[in-house]
Amino acid sequence: MQTSRLLKRLIAASLTGLVLTQGTLAQTFPTKPVSLMVPYPAGGLSDVLARLVNVPLAKHLNQPVIVENLGGVSGAIAAQKVLSSPSDGYYLFQGSPNELILSPLANAAVKFKSEDFRLVQMIGAAQMAIYARPNLPANTVDELLTYARKEAAAGKPLTYASVGPGSFYHLLGEQLSKVTGIPMTHVPYKGGAPANQDLIGGQVDIFITVYGKSYQQLADSGKIKILAMLNKERLEGVKQYQAITESKQLKNFDFNIWTGYFVKKDTPEAVVQTLHKAITETLNDSGVRNGLDLNSLLVAKPLSLSELSKVYTEGTAQFRGIAKSINLQPQ
Repeated sequence: MQTSRLLKRLIAASLTGLVLTQGTLAQTFPTKPVSLMVPYPAGGLSDVLARLVNVPLAKHLNQPVIVENLGGVSGAIAAQKVLSSPSDGYYLFQGSPNELILSPLANAAVKFKSEDFRLVQMIGAAQMAIYARPNLPANTVDELLTYARKEAAAGKPLTYASVGPGSFYHLLGEQLSKVTGIPMTHVPYKGGAPANQDLIGGQVDIFITVYGKSYQQLADSGKIKILAMLNKERLEGVKQYQAITESKQLKNFDFNIWTGYFVKKDTPEAVVQTLHKAITETLNDSGVRNGLDLNSLLVAKPLSLSELSKVYTEGTAQFRGIAKSINLQPQ
């Protein structure tokens, strides 16, 4: 009986200690600078986004937020550095489904799983568009599919560009071919620039990728065509283009690619809550909102931690499902 009472007291003391530790963490975190890990070199869009966020985020955390760029292996090197750091919230990973969901599916060198990370908050989302070479005889998605079906029947399947096997854009191209039943040929590139160059030159037929003002300028000058936005409805700034839901043949092909902030999955809950609150408050900063708009990004809708968990879990399942359906094998 005495042993039982002693055991109960020890358990109660342990739980009390855990609650006190969580409370202390919530009150004290952070006590030193927080590193914001960007999985690409300085100068790109990811880096620009991080430098829009780090100063206002630092104000809400009352500590400096230092941007650290570490590119390589489709973002996996930076992700692995975060996983190799203590689970204390002092390393934030700025990432998207490209790095944390698709990279492990496409690259045999990537050993972590999507579930090793926890999504703390989303910051922005990039709209997606279907771009076509300037002389493609189609100006809408339905015209594209009609033309693609005819060419495939004649043994000349249309080509679609991507920035590499297993990338988000590769999966979208494969999914387009799969859901329409139209054979298409994947043409991988080592980045967006060479893919754009061949699209302009007519060496590749279409490219499904993020929307940006640079693409708008190319379309305005007649160097490419924008056939549709992969949105559920026409949004401000791109209302001149069809939303994909307006297509008769491809109504449910709406996608975007979001960027968010992650920590290791076993980071203490109190720390996660502190980071979640600070990042959510940062979304209201006018400089952040204006900067996202200038870079053609939509400001993310703030979500609760439970909602974010659902979004990340469902996104992981969705992309794994697409990868399985196209028999994507890690290379």
